[in-house]
Amino acid sequence: MFKPNNAFSGFSVNDISKTKEFYAGILGMKVKDGEMGTLNLIIASGSTVIVYPKPNHVPAEFTILNFPVSNIDEAVDELTEKGITFLKYDNETIKTDHKGVMRGNGPDIAWFTDPAGNILSVIETESF
Repeated sequence: MFKPNNAFSGFSVNDISKTKEFYAGILGMKVKDGEMGTLNLIIASGSTVIVYPKPNHVPAEFTILNFPVSNIDEAVDELTEKGITFLKYDNETIKTDHKGVMRGNGPDIAWFTDPAGNILSVIETESF
């Protein structure tokens, strides 16, 4: 019987070693080598995200991971100092400021990419 009381997510990348360096070295996440050349990103809550190599990888056109933060400006500044470049948007639905933060249209959020081009974000929320 199917009882969905636990789940995990996964996404592809084109270079596992660059990915491991990025998530562990730059973002400071706990990363473990997985089966068949995969990586396991260990989220603070104990959840795992599987990252798998895919030779014909195409970056996701949507946000694959959101990192909740208590202060968006501090998070953006810290990540910028580590070499992260935030995406800038100026269209009908998304407009970001000079730092790459969308403000006043829901929670404050800033997007950036991993080495494989997948989109990630830091998002300000009071619950974290």
